[in-house]
Amino acid sequence: MHDAHSTIYALSSHPGKSAVAVIRLSGPQTKNVLQTMVPFTSLLRPRHAHLARLVHPMDKTNVLDTCLCLWFPTPHSFTGEDMAEFHVHGGTAVIDSVLGALGQIRGLRMAERGEFSRRAFDNEKMDLTTLEGVADLINAETEAQRKLAVRQSRGELHQLYEGWRKTLIESMALTEAYIDFSEEENIEDGIYPQVCERVNMLVADIRRHLDDKRRGEILRNGVSLSIVGPPNSGKSTLLNKLAQRQVAIVSPIAGTTRDIVETTLDVGGYPIVVRDTAGLRKSSSDVIEIEGIRRAIESARDADARIFMLDVKQLDGLDSAGVLDGVADWKTLLELPHTFVVFNKADQMPDSLSGQSQRRQVELAREWMHAHGIRLSQARDHIVFLSCKTDDGWDSLMHELAEHIRRSWENSSSERSNKTQMPLTKARHRVHLQRCLDHLAEFQQINNIEDTETVVLAAEELRRAADALGAITGKVGIEDVLDALFGQFCIGK
Repeated sequence: MHDAHSTIYALSSHPGKSAVAVIRLSGPQTKNVLQTMVPFTSLLRPRHAHLARLVHPMDKTNVLDTCLCLWFPTPHSFTGEDMAEFHVHGGTAVIDSVLGALGQIRGLRMAERGEFSRRAFDNEKMDLTTLEGVADLINAETEAQRKLAVRQSRGELHQLYEGWRKTLIESMALTEAYIDFSEEENIEDGIYPQVCERVNMLVADIRRHLDDKRRGEILRNGVSLSIVGPPNSGKSTLLNKLAQRQVAIVSPIAGTTRDIVETTLDVGGYPIVVRDTAGLRKSSSDVIEIEGIRRAIESARDADARIFMLDVKQLDGLDSAGVLDGVADWKTLLELPHTFVVFNKADQMPDSLSGQSQRRQVELAREWMHAHGIRLSQARDHIVFLSCKTDDGWDSLMHELAEHIRRSWENSSSERSNKTQMPLTKARHRVHLQRCLDHLAEFQQINNIEDTETVVLAAEELRRAADALGAITGKVGIEDVLDALFGQFCIGK
């Protein structure tokens, strides 16, 4: 970054033609810029929009535009510095002329990527978790991601982690008092056991926070959904239908899909990363297809959820698994949690099934799976009959997917429940929380011995635990994290 005391400017809205473009400034020269480029600056009231002519600083007769001007004096601004915004017409020539004029004022420079937010952090207007929430809000593509990002950008994680850090700092203070004054009469009895009790409660809180099945991270990054099954069961057709475009090649030739094809979708407001995989079958002389099948099985195992595609004609005989006979692990994949069994080509349903009720069709599907030794718990038993050709069963599949994601991953992240603790959203947070727990575990191992030397060691573990929490919110050792984070922002943010 450049000199933090300089005055910066940038286009804050999306580049290109638009009805309105926002150009923002921040720094000690902001008020001088207003006095130079906006006639009757004395009429500007803080945080009020003022319609004015914007003139060139070197030629007052050159009117650049008529715009809305806003003035945000320090410290009541986004960055904590003097700030201003020009809401100009969004034509390319207007934007270029205003940015060019600002560039001619001595001491002003174009902002770097994320520099406005960096100044907000440096001036303690936001902590690191709040900034991460703002970045996630900018990048949110689904309703679930937006809800989660809004909660974080409003400081919910900051309040949680700083509350825990405050508890540790208070415990450190009590421990130091015990070390320094334990032999004097003016120290309260039982002060060290009080510290131990506080730490035990904090350890329980952090462990509950970590035991969240990665709900926040999954919703933030997207639920990984692997489509797996034998060749020609309709996997690529399903992917294309989900994406509403031609993502994968569809062909009646078995083995067309050999590598993993991936796309990101919004299903019912939830982010899903869908992967189409090679068809599972026992024998193939093609080494590339063999590798594709290996990757397909690996993808299905590692995914958060799976759709196991089967041809509905598979149900015509209970004793045959068709091309799946001899394929290692296919039954294991079906028994994994969060697995949907989709019988495709329902428009070609065998006569033995076509006249049956939907409930009976599902029962027959269960009988077929049980005949092959597949035991699904009721909670995992998601069976859908689908025709990618006629769309029969499509709404049912989409509803089941969205509802399952909501039940499995959103419950602890929903903003509808104010009593629900904000979940973890980043692996970085999890690493530091685990490090905090490790130091508190060390504290617990030695907290039963109340001699001064041992308590000194215990106090050091409390300090290290507090530092681990401080690394999450940005209190200690976060320069590399900041560089990576601000690189995600646009120039005007």
